[in-house]
Order: sequence, then C-alpha cells, then structure tokens
Amino acid sequence: MPEKYVPNAYDTQEIPRHELKKLMLTRKQNARDVIMQVYEALEEKGYNPINQLTGYILSGDPTYITSSRDARKIIGRVERDELLEELLNFYLFDPDQN
Repeated sequence: MPEKYVPNAYDTQEIPRHELKKLMLTRKQNARDVIMQVYEALEEKGYNPINQLTGYILSGDPTYITSSRDARKIIGRVERDELLEELLNFYLFDPDQN
C-alpha cells in the first residue's frame, strides 16, 4: 500500500490540487492562530499589540514580540509575509466587517 504523499520544501513533485487546497487552508488558519496567540500575550504583558505586531512585521526584529507565553517562538513559525497576507485578507474580505 503506498504511503500518503506528504509535501516538503525539497519536493519537486507536483502537489495534487486537493492537497494544495488543504495546505493553503492550514497555512491560513495557522497564521490567524499565531496572530491571535501573540496578540493575547502582548496584551497580557501590557503592550499595545497593534504597534508591536506592526513593528515586527515591518522590521523583522523579534524583540517587538514578548517572550511571555512563548509568543516570540510562536510568531517565528510563520513568515512575515504570511502574517501580512492574513491581515490584509481579513481586513479586505472578512464578511463581518462593515
């Protein structure tokens, strides 16, 4: 029985369309979860989360993010461009926003 295909960064094999959709949804959810976890950690420590996240996304300097609740490690799991993409998608396309 063949093993389930698990893509990685070194694969040259084309990813099946249905698997690509799953990966994109997982990536989007991960970015959203990371933003929320880091936001809560920053707020808990008394920082302005919007200012701190903006500083981190623009500069890449991890010292904008508190190490409390492992927020610095958590945010390091997601590329900054993915975080920015998630924020823009939420701002532009969230159906609950007016």
